[in-house]
Amino acid sequence: MKRRNFLAVLGAAAAWPMMARAQQSEPLKRVGGLLSGSESAAEERERFAAFVARLKELGWVEGRNLRLDIRWGAGEDERNRRHAAELVALAPDVIIADTTQIITILQKATRTIPIVLTGVIDAVGGGFVESLARPGGNITGFSAFEYAIAAKWLELLKEIVPNVARAAVLRDPTISAGIGQFAAIQTVAPIGIELSVISMHDALDDVERAVAAFAKRANGGLLVTASPFGRNHADAIAALAARYKLPAVYPFRSYAMAGGLISYGPDLTALYRPAAEYVDRILKGAKPGDLPVQAPTKYELVINLKAAKAIGIDVPGSLLARADEVIE
Repeated sequence: MKRRNFLAVLGAAAAWPMMARAQQSEPLKRVGGLLSGSESAAEERERFAAFVARLKELGWVEGRNLRLDIRWGAGEDERNRRHAAELVALAPDVIIADTTQIITILQKATRTIPIVLTGVIDAVGGGFVESLARPGGNITGFSAFEYAIAAKWLELLKEIVPNVARAAVLRDPTISAGIGQFAAIQTVAPIGIELSVISMHDALDDVERAVAAFAKRANGGLLVTASPFGRNHADAIAALAARYKLPAVYPFRSYAMAGGLISYGPDLTALYRPAAEYVDRILKGAKPGDLPVQAPTKYELVINLKAAKAIGIDVPGSLLARADEVIE
């Protein structure tokens, strides 16, 4: 081997350890997460896995150039407040968060750390951003829907059970989303349905007593609005409706999968992949206030025929034809 070539090879070999050390010392970006669900819930794990998978596709790998600090609230306000304080103290580069309740808590903890929301209802109406096109502050992301979709749930209840005369609205009155969704439902109340409200916040026993009392009169149905409490008790709420043979319309597919009659709303898992893209852009220098808040482009109509049969309902063919998924 010529001396010149030998020295070139020797120099390259000497550089290998330095290159390896450079790769290992690549600065870690820190991404925090405050999620309202329980880590033990399969659907919640699926959503988070979609987020992590998209980050990996974009070049972010935990332990190499990324650190993830994720907290699960399981629908408990005090736990969420504690987790929010912990995350802010860690000074992450960006935080992902879901639900109106979580964003409200985080807003009180920080006005500077970028936050990417996934599935919050009506970000403008909730006071989280100035506008969808230009959020303006430290929050941006992907909303589940605007309050107006709640009116569609009442229309679906009337379509699937034409003789329904009363509807109990299960909502969380302590959050803006609970107030906003009920207001939207009231706008279509003149179609001839008597509305009442069942608080869905503190204890399942209280919800069950209220549903049992409502079910004593005929021609009633349920509308379950989107809330952290409902999201964390989808199985129990669907079971309540079945026990008292009440037709019910739900905001997310998870309820129909748990035995609920019909759901209409976005695919929440699908929101986590673009949320990862926003996190990527913020980690590379983008400002959240310049990234528009985006809404779903598609809503899913899911009908559970087994649930319909159990409470003696024949689903209209016109409704079945529009369904994105029919559970046999």
